[in-house]
Amino acid sequence: MMTELHLASAASHDPGDPLSLEQNETLQSAVAKVVVLGAQVGFSADQLIQLLRSGLTVGELLEVLATRTGDDA
Repeated sequence: MMTELHLASAASHDPGDPLSLEQNETLQSAVAKVVVLGAQVGFSADQLIQLLRSGLTVGELLEVLATRTGDDA
């Protein structure tokens, strides 16, 4: 529950303001988990970055990864 609150806070965060220590730690943890999941389904970290740079949203990327694992997003 606390992680969800921190993520919601980070999502509404002004990009011009620095993240708090808690927000930064939450973001790093979330990114690490996405990279691990991506690796489990055959994507390198560079490929995940390339997908995001090509216009895929984070939500869409998570849907792709969930589809590859057979889980519902």
